[in-house]
Amino acid sequence: MTMIQVALNFTRKTKQVIMLLFDSVVLVVIFLASFAIRLGYWPMSMSNSQLVIHNEIVLIAVLAPFIAIPIFIRFGLYRSVIRFIGFDALWSVVQAVTLYTLLWGLVSFMLAVEGIPRSVVLINWMLSLLVIGGSRMFVRWFLTTKVFSNKDNRTNVIIYGVGSSGRQLSNALQHSDEYNHIAFVDDNFSKQGGYINGIVVEPSEKLSALIKKHEVSEVLLALPSISRRRRNEIIAILNPLPINVRSLPSVSELAQGKVKIDDLRDVSIKDLLGREPVKPNEELLKLKITGKVVLVTGAGGSIGSELCRQIILQKPKQLILYEINEFSLYNVEQEFDKIEMPHVEILPVLGSVRDRKRFQNVVKHFSVQTIYHAAAYKHVPLVEYNNSEGVLNNTFGTLIAAEVALAEKVETFVLISTDKAVRPTNTMGATKRIAELVLQALSKQESSTCFTMVRFGNVLDSSGSVIPLFKQQIKNGGPVTVTNANMVRYFMTIPEAVELVVQAGAMGKGGDVFVLDMGEPVRIYDLATKMIQLSGLQVLDEDNLDGDIEIKCIGLRPGEKLYEELLVGDNISQTDSSLIMRAEESMLDWEDLKPILDQLNEAIKNSDQEKVRELLIEAVPEFKPQCDIADLLFKNGD
Repeated sequence: MTMIQVALNFTRKTKQVIMLLFDSVVLVVIFLASFAIRLGYWPMSMSNSQLVIHNEIVLIAVLAPFIAIPIFIRFGLYRSVIRFIGFDALWSVVQAVTLYTLLWGLVSFMLAVEGIPRSVVLINWMLSLLVIGGSRMFVRWFLTTKVFSNKDNRTNVIIYGVGSSGRQLSNALQHSDEYNHIAFVDDNFSKQGGYINGIVVEPSEKLSALIKKHEVSEVLLALPSISRRRRNEIIAILNPLPINVRSLPSVSELAQGKVKIDDLRDVSIKDLLGREPVKPNEELLKLKITGKVVLVTGAGGSIGSELCRQIILQKPKQLILYEINEFSLYNVEQEFDKIEMPHVEILPVLGSVRDRKRFQNVVKHFSVQTIYHAAAYKHVPLVEYNNSEGVLNNTFGTLIAAEVALAEKVETFVLISTDKAVRPTNTMGATKRIAELVLQALSKQESSTCFTMVRFGNVLDSSGSVIPLFKQQIKNGGPVTVTNANMVRYFMTIPEAVELVVQAGAMGKGGDVFVLDMGEPVRIYDLATKMIQLSGLQVLDEDNLDGDIEIKCIGLRPGEKLYEELLVGDNISQTDSSLIMRAEESMLDWEDLKPILDQLNEAIKNSDQEKVRELLIEAVPEFKPQCDIADLLFKNGD
């Protein structure tokens, strides 16, 4: 243990005594130094090899601590914690030192001590301010930057706005162990280039460069009084940047209750998972993308849009956004329009994978080399009540896309699958399992296309997931609805899942089923509890009747089961990535699968729901439907 660590472990009383002794010694030395500066010699000097002591002057110097220390104690100089000393404490130092100097000068002149020039009083005052105040500021700086500094683990942030709110927020961050304030940003030209609390004020045009240079994770908007229009303009500037944006509300909004706790604090997805993502293999990320023409189906969805974001980073020759939903396609196109990407040509295309001619024309025209097939209906209860559409989109949509890939000699075809395809209890899972069987069967035939499937569980914050629902329910004051207290799911962040999808797609040799390691399953009830707590609220239950948000169990929805699985069997092997496994599972040859698909297509045309159910079970024997077909017929009117 170093001397500094030993000193820091002293009791508060011991530290105060040390400060008092230090001040007592330096006050004596300061007086003598003041005398030496004015007269050019020390009150204690050498004359003919003998020490000459000016007794009266030395006596006055020794009296200095007896006059100063009571004043310093009265002004609270020994109550302040030096690590957190601020302007108020420094003002107390100025007042205490000034009063001490005046009293000391008065005592000196009253005692009629000869040889004390009046200017010595002024010099003594200035030196005392410098040493007493400066020593405290030096110790504060040393402890803050050298001893307690933990910048490697702090989040770098930028404050947008240098008004009173921005300055107060900056002062608060100075003592934060979580945030490291890098810079201010303000649109007021007169303030740009200046410094506040030693932190530079930059124009908004430099935001992107600052974020990249300092690896900034968050921008804090300290503009509580600006108009909604101006706020939206600023947010539009910040949206394309790879950072989180948080807004500081006005005091009046807080007092009037217009702002709820969810508006003040974002829920951290990493906090919900409780684990850190593994760094991706950069070579695998580039292998099937860099310099190639890439097409993403379902490009406007949660997974599809994140695929596009990460594909852009790997510099493809062209990226085709293939999406049936006009609004979703518009949103993702607008997002990419705001980012400078001179190396990538982005082409938004409206179309359905069920439209063979349209899809084939697009693939052929652009000479697509890599396809990521993310288009699918994935909402379990909706697909359960609209099973024909689920089969047409998820199964036959995949079949059409795969056959087009074969016909146009696409190099790589990656299917985004789901853990619900394993021993499914719902139509959505069964349709995705048949989609896997289609690719497995086609991959056994000789072709230049490498078919790969990547299977994973739920992704946090995707459309249709529980996270947006829980956020909205918490914002509305509850209750938060959970289907069953014992339901568990595998979870992963969208960016991490997509990174692994791209890497797995690069590992495929043909017909591979890759399974992502999702970590430990998460109980949905625990997830709801943690989200409420991360929002700064408490769960309202029998053990806490003063809580804020109630959690209600509403029962399983059609097709849902309490837990999900990632593997049909236990035959798996490791890959070069610790989070990607290769599954060896049973499959059907194309000669056996095609008749089932033909019958399935005919049954859908005839609206024969019972036959559709029979054929799904024939193709996927593990399919154990949870809903009775009669209930589905009543719901969908067939």
